[in-house]
Amino acid sequence: VQLVESGGGLVQAGGSLRLSCAASELAFSNYGMGWFRQAPGKDREFLAAISWDGGSTYYSDSVKGRFTASRDNAKRTVALQMNSLKPEDTAVYVCGASWVPRGSGNAEDYSYWGQGTQVTVSS
Repeated sequence: VQLVESGGGLVQAGGSLRLSCAASELAFSNYGMGWFRQAPGKDREFLAAISWDGGSTYYSDSVKGRFTASRDNAKRTVALQMNSLKPEDTAVYVCGASWVPRGSGNAEDYSYWGQGTQVTVSS
């Protein structure tokens, strides 16, 4: 199983980025999907989760109203649209596939992880 993130980069504060995560060798539509991030010296932080059918999403308070998760089961991809980025959003962003169909905010509920993509927000 492979999850491969893309779309990270350097952006100025207030800007936007769209991350994508492509899945292979996975029964993609059976899994809830999630986005997490990890900054140096910090624990992995939950950001967003989306249910197996895309019908439900939920977000951490730190990104609610700024980030939006979506998925395309036909293309086996999940995306994270990030707006109004702040310097404190700088981190490695990782997608995961969860055995919980509605998705989960708990990293222990995830069976597979991508390698991550770096997002750097300059002030």
